[in-house]
Formats: sequence, C-alpha cells, structure tokens
Amino acid sequence: MWLAEHPLDAPLREVLAAPPGARVQLFWLGQAGFVVEGGGRRVVIDPYLSDSLAEKYRGARFAHVRMMPAPVEPCEILHVDAMLATHAHTDHLDPGTLPQLLANNLDAPLIVPKSALAVALQRSCVPKQRLIGIDAGETCKWPGLSITAVRAAHETLERDDQGFYRFLGLAVRLGGATVYHSGDTVPFDGQVEEVRELNADLALLPVNGRDAVRASNGVPGNMSVEEALDLCRATGIGAMIAHHFDLFAFNTVPRETVEALASRSDLPHAVAARLDRFYSLGPEQTG
Repeated sequence: MWLAEHPLDAPLREVLAAPPGARVQLFWLGQAGFVVEGGGRRVVIDPYLSDSLAEKYRGARFAHVRMMPAPVEPCEILHVDAMLATHAHTDHLDPGTLPQLLANNLDAPLIVPKSALAVALQRSCVPKQRLIGIDAGETCKWPGLSITAVRAAHETLERDDQGFYRFLGLAVRLGGATVYHSGDTVPFDGQVEEVRELNADLALLPVNGRDAVRASNGVPGNMSVEEALDLCRATGIGAMIAHHFDLFAFNTVPRETVEALASRSDLPHAVAARLDRFYSLGPEQTG
C-alpha cells in the first residue's frame, strides 16, 4: 500500500471529534501514541497526553519534562472503538490519560497485555468488565476490526509469574489494511518470522535507541533507526513511521537524524512522525 503524508487542515481536537471515515488514516499523539482509523473504526494506541511522569520524577536526574505539548486533550478524542496499550510503562499506560479518554468513549474496551491487567484496572478507573487481556499469539475480533498480539523485547523478552509476556506488539486490522505497532522493542531472535506472518502494510516503530547510560539508570531502550528499517526490509513491510522521540530530553535522538536516515532509506515509504501531519494508507499508486 501507499503511505502518504498530509498537513493537518484543522486542529487535531476537531478532527478527532468527528467520526472516522472509510479511509485508513493515522495521527501521531507523541512518543508511541497513535490514533489509527479506517473502515468507520477508530483505535487509540499507547496515548501519553498528560504530565504524570513529570510529576512522578520531579527533582530526579531524569526529569520527564515534555519537549512538546500534548497535541490534544484525552477528553477530545471521541468515537473510539478500542483503546490499546502495548505494556505497563506509564508513557504507554497512563493514569493521566486513560480515565478521561475512556469516560468519553463508554463503549470502548481497554485492551492490554494479560500481564498488565491489574495495573490497567488501577490506572484506568473503569470496571473490570471493560478490560480485555491479550497475550502473544492471540487475536481479538469485532466486525471490521481485529487486534493481534506478538512478542516484543524492551531490551529483553520478559514474562510474568503466570507466563504472560510483559511487552507486546499489536497488529491492527481495519479498513482493508494492517498496521503493526511494535510497542517498545529491540531486535530479538524470532522477531522477523513473527512480524512477517502479520502481512502488515505499515510499521510504527520506536527509534530512540539505547545506550549504557540509560541502561545503568533503569531506562530500557528501543531500536535504532537503522534497526527499524532493517526489520521492515526483512519482513516485507514497505512503509514505516518512526516514533518514540522528541518527548523526553534524556531518552530521544535528534529529529534531524531520524528524518535523514528515513529519507535516504531504500524502503518505499519511510518517515519520521510529525504532530502537524496525518498519514493515509491506500492502494499503490502507479503511473
């Protein structure tokens, strides 16, 4: 499929207050957060739209002060069919975002790793009945929408005491397209084979990298831009949006680096996520 980048022609709050249409479109929320919609369905993945981490780590060595403001308030995202979280870290499962978002979308379940159900119940402030647990290899289905989970390794593959994976990637199928959100991950054995089976049209991959300084301070890392591009090539995914940068100064890479590597890639479509853009997927253009 063809990935196209367009300027936002209205404030994001206005766009996301309207029902989703037929076209497959994506909107970046910063960090790993995305709105993905198509075929009349809308899902929200890993939204971090608060300052809960800045409050938690005030005065610490790695102060989680935003480099960019949240592009929309949680209460301004409407017509959501499902809210997804790839793992329990606060910038993906945020107590400052989830209660408002779910309160304004009463029919939307919160889909989280089975390993994170207890945390999600506490942070979301919704009844247990609205939570759906998922583990690698499982799929949740509704008319016009399905979510499939695969493994992810936020530095390492980890399981809880019950054997459920702590970190997941999620493939969202809607509007005739499959969008793979890897969650936070680095390359690991078996990843290429698992991701290839998804037959994804687009990959949303974290590119803030990793290093000894962050690791020694308990900050797990992610792929580099080069590793993300390599995964797309190896799995036959022709389009990539790079994300998970430009939010926290201690855990980012320069935007210029991401944009330069993406633009020089031999991948058919590779871009660095931008808040002032939205993205559409459609049939491959010819001629």
